[in-house]
Amino acid sequence: MTFEPEELGKSQQELGAALRDLRKAAGLSGDRLAARCAMSQSKVSRIENGQTKPTLIDIEALLTALEAPPDVVAEVSALARTANTEWQDARALRRKGLDKKQRELAGLESSSVEFRFFLLSMITGLLSTPEYIRASLAHIPGDHSKTIARKLERQEVLYDRSKRFTFILTEQAARSPFLAPDAMAMQLDRLSSLTHQPNVRLGVIPIGTAVPGCPLNTFTIYDDRLATAEMSTGVMVFRDQRDVRTYIEEFAGYEGCALFGEEARARLAEWAAACRT
Repeated sequence: MTFEPEELGKSQQELGAALRDLRKAAGLSGDRLAARCAMSQSKVSRIENGQTKPTLIDIEALLTALEAPPDVVAEVSALARTANTEWQDARALRRKGLDKKQRELAGLESSSVEFRFFLLSMITGLLSTPEYIRASLAHIPGDHSKTIARKLERQEVLYDRSKRFTFILTEQAARSPFLAPDAMAMQLDRLSSLTHQPNVRLGVIPIGTAVPGCPLNTFTIYDDRLATAEMSTGVMVFRDQRDVRTYIEEFAGYEGCALFGEEARARLAEWAAACRT
């Protein structure tokens, strides 16, 4: 399925209108359709008016209740997938202010319980020292003091024992020299210290490890409801359960190849020692 970037995340109204037209063509009131779907009438109304983004399960329930033919099912399902995929352009994010993106991420972290991070090429802000955060923003013009402060504030979520984190870092992500060697050693020490946090699992994949498939992007999964994939030009946000499930399965493959616990700490200590020699 091919998307135009400007279409992504903007099909909610169109999806609602299509479902409303199908209901009317079937001669059903909102109440009767809601009863068939075991859904509240107010939710059906919000979906049809584009005020609520339906899940894939919602769409399947509505289309089944409407006895939609296969070609209509395919068309509406495609609209639902587009509505549940969002493109966040990096240049637009910078114009709005990167600190605003940090507030959005903090909100996601507040409303989620289980987090899975696959880090392909660099260390995420939740695991970073202040020096590393500063260096990671150095190529972007402007004053980043607010962004740095908000990134550091977000790290407090790691100590919320009601939440569970799994981080998988490739050796490239852990060792890419964003900082001077002594500062990189301290960053690696921080990673090692976080492996002792009870609600944090931190694994590393050394170079030379055979992994399933071909890792292409850093990505994050929030519970089983949302996944984000990072690219140099922006971020894709996936809410369609098929897409989220694909990322969960990919993550599980990398998790099976990673070193955790004492093995991870030994490898991180080795890399930190190399920085100090």
